[in-house]
Amino acid sequence: MENFDLSIPFSFSIILLAVIWFFTQAIRILKEYERGVVFRLGRIIGAKGPGLIILIPVIDRMVRVDLRTVTMDVPPQDIITKDNVTMKVNAVVFFRVVEPIRSTIEVEDYLVATSQLAQTTLRSVLGQVDLDTVLGERERLNKNLQEILDAQTDPWGVKVSHVEIKGVDLPNEMQRAMARQAEAERERRAKVIAAEAEMQASQKISEAADVLSQNPVSLQLRYLQSMIEMSNNQTSTIIIPFPMELIKPFLNK
Repeated sequence: MENFDLSIPFSFSIILLAVIWFFTQAIRILKEYERGVVFRLGRIIGAKGPGLIILIPVIDRMVRVDLRTVTMDVPPQDIITKDNVTMKVNAVVFFRVVEPIRSTIEVEDYLVATSQLAQTTLRSVLGQVDLDTVLGERERLNKNLQEILDAQTDPWGVKVSHVEIKGVDLPNEMQRAMARQAEAERERRAKVIAAEAEMQASQKISEAADVLSQNPVSLQLRYLQSMIEMSNNQTSTIIIPFPMELIKPFLNK
């Protein structure tokens, strides 16, 4: 029986597998929004991409970094304000990597680090203001939070572009107290408006009395006009004004 020599085909298959392995380990393709931070024997040699990247197998190692903006929800935090009001506040943070090398070598995981930093900063900033400031000056607080986070994440190569406080949850007792306060404020404004209206009306009546007192004929005309207005209404009582000039001589006696 004839024996076949299998050494050449076996060696060729080994070489073919080695070539395939080499190319799979050496070739990397990065998208437009990705960068590859390359380490050679543990030393960083730079950030490459996008497109086709050639690496040296075993010697080079690449870390992918996404440059797109990340939208991160900050979970609700228990906060005690400056005026000792307990509430839960959540927020959202928008940030992205601007320096891939620093985001890789300066921090272990920039996503986790930014999330933890956002939580502690939210508690710290809102704990220094009172409840009215949290409810009424949210834009200023958002700007303050963004500036603080951006300054602290700058060494990591991360840019915080915007911070937005999403919701403020107050205890039921505080909500009822605020409702009573708002109702009392509305009643106070209504009373102030009514008092101002009474003051203006009294001033106008006083001015009208001064004008009528200067001319007795005008006063008589006003009497007649009042009688006409009363006669137009459906009433069983008729009041007839009596001129004081007729009884003034008797009063003088």
